[in-house]
Amino acid sequence: MSSQRIFITGSAGFIGYHLAKLLLAEGARVHGFDGLTDYYDVALKQRRHAMLLQNGAFSATEAMLEDREALDAAIDAFKPDVIVHLAAQAGVRYSLENPRAYIETNILGTFNVMEAARRHEVDHLLMASTSSVYGANTQMPYAENDKADTPLTIYAATKKANEAMGHSYAHLWNIPTTMFRFFTVYGPWGRPDMALFKFTDAILDGRPIDIYNHGEMYRDFTYVDDLVRGIAGLIGAAPVRPQDPEEIAEGDSLSPVAPYRIVNIGNSDKVKLLDFVEAIEDALGMTAKRNYMEMQKGDVPATWADARLLQSLTGYRPQTEFREGVTRFVAWFRDYYER
Repeated sequence: MSSQRIFITGSAGFIGYHLAKLLLAEGARVHGFDGLTDYYDVALKQRRHAMLLQNGAFSATEAMLEDREALDAAIDAFKPDVIVHLAAQAGVRYSLENPRAYIETNILGTFNVMEAARRHEVDHLLMASTSSVYGANTQMPYAENDKADTPLTIYAATKKANEAMGHSYAHLWNIPTTMFRFFTVYGPWGRPDMALFKFTDAILDGRPIDIYNHGEMYRDFTYVDDLVRGIAGLIGAAPVRPQDPEEIAEGDSLSPVAPYRIVNIGNSDKVKLLDFVEAIEDALGMTAKRNYMEMQKGDVPATWADARLLQSLTGYRPQTEFREGVTRFVAWFRDYYER
């Protein structure tokens, strides 16, 4: 890792910040690329970048993925060995309000990243997908080889499109490509639009929290440090085009015709939303006012990852227990916001 040059899109984002921090600690040189959009508090993004910039091995470009010239200039100047593409318009619920942002950033922006990876013939292109691509699937835990043809939101559809785009470029240009599917990531420096952040903020303010599907929701909550350690491990596990498709191991999602693989990164533990809420209450020493609601359009009642492929490729498996992770988040939140 020490001599690698790693280009991260979305470096001022929640996951991008934590990944850059880890890779810098391991001795890599990192260049971040982020548009610092106002989808949520820009000051939080600026603070993350400012902390990374205290390390001399980190540099950054502020521009949008859709700005191909800016992206190409940054990548041409840095000459990365590896590209980790995390930048995206995120959020399942916001995709109901502003679907165009998802097409522009997640489709066009990802195409620009893939073109840059092709020109530079990078050693490995890693791109973020999401557990949302499993959509209406009901068989759990979700495994990478399960069909994922029923996305329920435009956000999930754009990520599914990214997977297909990535496979085609891996096949056409022999670019080793790994897509990783995230499962409900949480932790310090998290996004204000995520449930943990919103619940903590509301409980401290004495406002009610909205609990969908009357609490009959289950999520595979994945602590952010576990997630980025999984990504870091995958950087060194670039897929190779199989010589004999018959020899692909059972459970491996390696493509039979391209150096391409899909990998789940999840905690492999289905947690009931109400248990998660109780963990927040315990960490705060306060009781939430609960507003039980119907299921929201596009949402799914449960997610649960089969993470055995990640473990076989990297030797690592996420393991932070959700109560411990929630306690760490609450401690960060109260310190950062002085509450």
